[in-house]
Amino acid sequence: MQKQRNSFQLQTPSTIMDANNAADYSPISSPPSPKPNNYRKVSILPLVFLIFYEVSGGPFGVEDSVNAAGPLLAILGFLVFPLVWSIPEALITAELSTMFPENGGYVVWVSSALGPFWGFQQGWMKWLSGVIDNALYPVLFLDYLKPAIPALEDGFIRMVAVLVLTVMLTLLNYRGLTIVGWAAILLGVISLLPFLLMGVIAFPKLEPSRWLVVDFGKVNWTLYLNTLFWNLNYWDSISTLAGEVENPGKTLPKSLFYALILTIFSYLIPLLVGTGALPVDQDRWTDGYFSEIAKVLGGVWLMYWVQAASAVSNMGMFMAEMSSDSFQLLGMAERGMLPEFFSKRSRYGTPSIGILFSASGVVLLSWMSFQEIVAAENFLYCFGMIMEFVAFIKLRIDYPGAMRPFKIPLGTGGAVVMCILPGLLLVVVMVIAPLKVMAISAAAIVVGLGMHPCLQYAERNHWLKFSKSSELVDIHSSLTSV
Repeated sequence: MQKQRNSFQLQTPSTIMDANNAADYSPISSPPSPKPNNYRKVSILPLVFLIFYEVSGGPFGVEDSVNAAGPLLAILGFLVFPLVWSIPEALITAELSTMFPENGGYVVWVSSALGPFWGFQQGWMKWLSGVIDNALYPVLFLDYLKPAIPALEDGFIRMVAVLVLTVMLTLLNYRGLTIVGWAAILLGVISLLPFLLMGVIAFPKLEPSRWLVVDFGKVNWTLYLNTLFWNLNYWDSISTLAGEVENPGKTLPKSLFYALILTIFSYLIPLLVGTGALPVDQDRWTDGYFSEIAKVLGGVWLMYWVQAASAVSNMGMFMAEMSSDSFQLLGMAERGMLPEFFSKRSRYGTPSIGILFSASGVVLLSWMSFQEIVAAENFLYCFGMIMEFVAFIKLRIDYPGAMRPFKIPLGTGGAVVMCILPGLLLVVVMVIAPLKVMAISAAAIVVGLGMHPCLQYAERNHWLKFSKSSELVDIHSSLTSV
């Protein structure tokens, strides 16, 4: 869904976002942005909402935190967990994305620190994790419509609906990242407005004593931790769009900061309203319970608005994740890690082959249950994040003088300390995964280990064409030129 957070809290937003901000990009000496093109770049406001939908999309899905642990731990979780996990991940994303502002994102980070083999493994695991995650959203969208359209419960009609919805949202991604960004703003407003209204209506009815309810003997720690982690991760996903961002050295860190604030409040306000305005019944706090709260507070019309907002939120999350996954494949192809055809763009500037592959993965994985999807994508995501932390620390140690347009205001020792708690959390999430999920994830990892040498063999025998974009800065020569 920690530690040296003190340095973050003691700085003003402008100080945090402008730290070491000497250039838009360049690992070393301010060369031009590595991906000049004629397509429109994404500005700060659409980027904030793209990040918001990569990570959150609103409070839908947080209900299980109350069900698992009660109001007090749920509220504390969404206050404390960002300090332990979200802020460190967002800060690392800001530093490394501005150091390497290209669409390979975290693949380039790991490649620069650990070599191309592990960079490819990172790309495989994170792409697969993203596609697994994205398979969830068409399913959830239909789940919110089931009360009004019972035919969507299961069967052939549901399968067709999943396919049609996936195709429609995929076509929107194909039309351009700028369109997706502005659509994310519109969907974000629609998703969050009913909860602001609920807050206004509920304010006179709030009883703060209800926020303190907790029974440690009944806490389901596994469900609680998985819910927090799932709702507060994926900050690094925006790195695969860094090559499409306008003035990334300044825009990316600021967008991450504003999206972090938006995400935390989008969780806390509904939780405070729902647990403080009504008597607490933990068993009723499951997916969709916010619509029941809305009905009690405002009537049927507000319930329908929340249900519509829930469905709309899943559309926004699908589009943001699809953009990240497909541009990652484009970035890997531009670095010569994937066949050249993955780097081809449509006339709208979008990675058409990457979109096609990502959408196909979503359709193929849509048979999985909600719990299996969450556990599987969490496991693969954790594995990839461990490599990101290792790459971050290794780049700090090996290349301390490399240009970092944004740099976390910590020395190497502080950077290591900052990664300890998040790293331990990743290990815990992986350990508590069901054996079935571990087996499936292990099989996926093995596939990635074999895929890289197979692609190299295909390149040597000229079965597939690979090429590196001449517009990209060479990673190691730029780093070692200092």
